[in-house]
Amino acid sequence: MNSFVDQFSTHSPTAQLKRAQKLIAAEEDDYSDAAWGSQAGFGGMIKGIPAFKVPAVADPTAFLRLHTDDHADPNCRIKIQHGTTTLAFRFKGGVIVAVDSRATAGSYVASGTVKKVIEINPYLLGTMAGGAADCQFWETYLGMHCRLHELRNRERISVSAASKYLSNLVYSYKGMGLSMGTMICGWDKTGPAVFYVDSDGTRLKGDLFSVGSGSTFAYGVLDQGYRWDLTDEEAQELGRRSIFAAGHRDAMSGNTCNLYHVKEEGWDFIGNYDISKMYYEGPGDVPGAPGGGYGYAIRTEGRSAANPPPS
Repeated sequence: MNSFVDQFSTHSPTAQLKRAQKLIAAEEDDYSDAAWGSQAGFGGMIKGIPAFKVPAVADPTAFLRLHTDDHADPNCRIKIQHGTTTLAFRFKGGVIVAVDSRATAGSYVASGTVKKVIEINPYLLGTMAGGAADCQFWETYLGMHCRLHELRNRERISVSAASKYLSNLVYSYKGMGLSMGTMICGWDKTGPAVFYVDSDGTRLKGDLFSVGSGSTFAYGVLDQGYRWDLTDEEAQELGRRSIFAAGHRDAMSGNTCNLYHVKEEGWDFIGNYDISKMYYEGPGDVPGAPGGGYGYAIRTEGRSAANPPPS
């Protein structure tokens, strides 16, 4: 009798178990392999490097270039427009990382509050230049592998190894439309270190890098003021001034400057500074700032050959 009731009842434990089994089977059918790749965020880690779908054509690289590159086809349907200013340099006190916060889509300012410094771990920072989605995805993915390295080896990953890992990851997709120019900055057993990595797999070690459409303006200030024995205050001021120069002159850079300082004990966020306000008033009462605005007209007002403005 009990088995007869269980067979036709909708509330018995047997009926509930059957409904649960049907739901599980339906969910398994709904989730394809794509759900474990890039379409599911970082779920693809269990299968190694995430797999992205590429155009089903003989030469995906040529196809993407034809449809996204102005040089290959001036009438291409997708014009990837981007501009930014990011910089990083190492000195005796660590690494200074400074970026602007403007995101553009051609002549349209899409956002003025973009966070272009990616905090990979407490000792590593990455910068964003190029396609925001590419930088955000791959550097966050890098952070996962840095943590796995730490768990496996019981020590922090070096800046060199982290940058090499990122370079190897993006090289797998060379020519397939990734747009990324980043700097991996941090402090490890060798001291402060800065590496430049881009979407072609290029990896360069150096003391000073600036990436983005406003980098030429930033380099002008950096080349004039950079030296190894800068104090912490002087280094932070150099980073602020460089981003200000780019934000003032480059249409695709601006809004605010985010400043970080990487030290032996980890990175510190120094502050966020409004670039328009810096022109007239400077960064405010902060260590290293000379006082007054950064604008040329502000600095030279009332001066003469007998009383020149400070250099």
